[in-house]
Parts: sequence; structure tokens; C-alpha cells
Amino acid sequence: MDQETAAATVRDIMIAFAERTGLIPAAAPVRYLWTDAFAVCNFLGLYRKTGEERFQRLALDLIDQVHRVLGRHRDDDSRTGWLSGLDDADAAKHPTAAGLRIGKKLNERGPMEPWDERLEWDRDGQYFHYLTKWMHALSQTGTVTGDPTYNRWAVELAKIAYAKFTYVPSSGTTPRMYWKMSIDLSRPLVPAMGDRDALDAVIVFSELRLRAQKHAAEAPSPDLGGDIAGAAKICRNMRWDTEDPLGIGGLLCDVSTALQLTRAGAFGDPKLLEALLMSAGRGLVQFMAGDALRARAAYRLAFRELGLSIGLHAVARMQDGLADSPAQITNADRLRRILEELMKFLPVAAHIEDFWRKPENEQAESWTAHRDINDVMLAASLMPDAFLSLSP
Repeated sequence: MDQETAAATVRDIMIAFAERTGLIPAAAPVRYLWTDAFAVCNFLGLYRKTGEERFQRLALDLIDQVHRVLGRHRDDDSRTGWLSGLDDADAAKHPTAAGLRIGKKLNERGPMEPWDERLEWDRDGQYFHYLTKWMHALSQTGTVTGDPTYNRWAVELAKIAYAKFTYVPSSGTTPRMYWKMSIDLSRPLVPAMGDRDALDAVIVFSELRLRAQKHAAEAPSPDLGGDIAGAAKICRNMRWDTEDPLGIGGLLCDVSTALQLTRAGAFGDPKLLEALLMSAGRGLVQFMAGDALRARAAYRLAFRELGLSIGLHAVARMQDGLADSPAQITNADRLRRILEELMKFLPVAAHIEDFWRKPENEQAESWTAHRDINDVMLAASLMPDAFLSLSP
């Protein structure tokens, strides 16, 4: 698909998404943090591609709506107002001060309610890896608009998220992270640690710190150096291998971001990038050895596969980015060799996109049941620079 056709398809997808979820017109909004983070990037990408101001306006309106919906307590909760407890005027200045809800259909599990693993997936709360996606979307918005307020909100979100999700177990000195926290960040809902939450912290926080440094004089932000160091400590000796397509794509996106930060002098661990790429490569081999991409639509989850296709789009961009490597990338030759092997999988991205663009597959319940996230992830895969590139 050529770029103009892709942009037209993305435009149609995102306008329909905005109408379906109460963004235009602004009424009865249905907000979900992961989906909306990618949607903000998609709208910004359309603005940069077309120059049409309405797309930037949609991105900014979506941010405001997310903060006013997911930054406040649920309608079916006895608690009311902003999660931070601030009044409207102060909350408007600090909308991320107490984190943001996931946006799940069911309210969170109460302190005395029994654990139900299946039901927990549908319950609200806060996820660290959703918060980092929103931080990235805010950072991208600040870069496109030139307004440092958005990055400051992202930094404030990073500070509260890291403080509340991390803890030091009584049996050791290495911090750990809860996977899911309560809406008010007062208690863990799922104490197990996410596979990549600490890695997301290191990379996204480094992105935010770089942005903040550019506006330090006129718009100072809290320092993230200690939080980055703490997250890096958690990452030590961790394994990143996964056969999950969304996880593999996430690893590739992380490396893409980290490489851009390295070129800007804002990330200094090239060996970690090598380990992440090797893990992604092993995961791709194992995933492709299975039958997942040969199954019918009813047995597949589009948004997980589209996460992989977005990551594969990052591979070619990384290869181009290494063509003129700065001195900070001391293992550039090894990274190039790994990327050359990963380039063999690039046709998989087109295969995934083509499969999920077929009308008959978009009629499957596996698509319609997750339509918003599927649509937005498909749009992000068709126009990946909107999410992957750190500069306008």
C-alpha cells in the first residue's frame, strides 16, 4: 500500500473511531487508556501528514477527554471527583497527578472481594504499561505542538506511577513492581510483576527527561534520574524472551525508541539493546514456527498481531538509523547483523495488515468485540512513524 492510500485509510479509521467513542461530537465518551494513547499518536501523525488542523485538534481534545474521564473516579463508584482529590482548577493544571484509570468495563475488585483471575481482566484499576503508553503520547504531543505542558504532565505521571508501583520486598534489596494497582494507587490488585514494566520505565522516562531538558529554563519538570536508575536496577538479570506477538512487537518498539535516544545522547546501554533484539529474534522464530497466522480470524486477536506488525515496521527504521551511527553505539556492527536477520520477517507485517483489512475478517467476533483497539492498532501499523518517531 502506498503512503497516500495508507493515510487515507488511517483517516477514515480514525474519524470513525472518534465518532464511535464520543470524541466527535463530545458526548457519552468511551475511553480506554491503551487505545487512546495510540489514537493520540495517530491523530498527530495525520496532522503532520496532511497539515489539517482538525487532526491536531482531535489529538488535543482526546487528551483532555481522557484526563477528564480516566483521571476521575467512575460513575458507579461511591468516590467522586478527580483521583488526585484536587479541585477542578488545580486538577486542570495537574491532571495526571494521581495516575489514570485503565477504563475497563467493571469496577475494581474491592479489598474484601475474592480473587477471580478471569474476572480481573475486565476490572478497572491502573496498569503501569498503559501509563507509559500515555506518557509517550503526551511527549509526542509536546513535540508536535511545541507546548512543554504535555511533557510536564507526562513527567508528573511518571513520578507518581513509579513511586506507587515499585516496592522493595522484605526478602531482598532489589525493587520490584506490581503489575496492577487500585484506582487510587493505594493497594496492589495483581502483585506479580509485568515482564517489561521496568524496561518501559527506563526507556520512556529517558524520553521524557530528554524532552524536559529542552525546556528546562522556561518550564522546569521534576527530575527522573533516580527513577530511571531504580528501574534499570530492576532490569538487571531479567530475561526478555517471549512468544507473544504483542510482546515481541513491544520489544522492537522499545529498541527503536532507545536507539533514537542513544543518537541524541540520552541513553547509554547499547548492550541492553543487543539483548532485546536477540530476544525479539528468538521470539519471532518461535512464533512463526507455530500456526497462529494460519488460523481463521475467529481464533486470533488482531490487536496483539498488529502490535507485532508495528514492531516490525520499526526494524527497517532502526536499520536506516544505524547507517550513520554515533560513537555512543559501540556495538553498531552487531546490531546491524541482528537487524539484517530480523529484516527477513518484514513481509509478516504486510501479511497481518492485509488479513485484518479483509471485510470478512473484520466481521469476526474476535474483531468486533475489540473493535476500538483493533482499529486504532491497525491505523498505527499502516502509519507507524506517528508512534515510532520521536521527532516531527
